[in-house]
Amino acid sequence: MCGCTRNPFPGRRLNPVTPCKLSTSMDDKVNKPTGPLKTCPICGKPQTQATRPFCSSRCRDVDLNRWLKGSYVIPGRDDETDDVE
Repeated sequence: MCGCTRNPFPGRRLNPVTPCKLSTSMDDKVNKPTGPLKTCPICGKPQTQATRPFCSSRCRDVDLNRWLKGSYVIPGRDDETDDVE
């Protein structure tokens, strides 16, 4: 419970209604460790928080380039037909 006053009777108006106040323990600015840092899938260096899951913007761009060139392909069967509607 957040400690706010809830109106048990929706058709009636109760005064005063106090607004909800979130506790400081639910602050988003708290940096909690998410576990051990994993390595970059491109070069193997440790990840940085700003460019996760990569170690740098360069490795992020290398990965994007591989996707755009078609280096990463999900194999499919040749006999599959696309649904044309």
